[in-house]
Amino acid sequence: MKKTLDDYLNDPDLVNEPSALREIHAIRLMIHDEIKDMTTAERTAYFNRGSDWFFASNKSPAEVIDLGENIR
Repeated sequence: MKKTLDDYLNDPDLVNEPSALREIHAIRLMIHDEIKDMTTAERTAYFNRGSDWFFASNKSPAEVIDLGENIR
């Protein structure tokens, strides 16, 4: 069963950390668990997919200005 981010956030080793640091550590642990058994080629594909998704899911500054939305 795949652990969720909440599972990592509620890890006993992270409970006493400040919230921002706890979230960073939880994400780091989640990524580590996802890639620990991957080959080099699989890891490269994993991180490239993440980059592709990130850039595809964000609007360019021109799109934001054209739509009159606030830049966040």
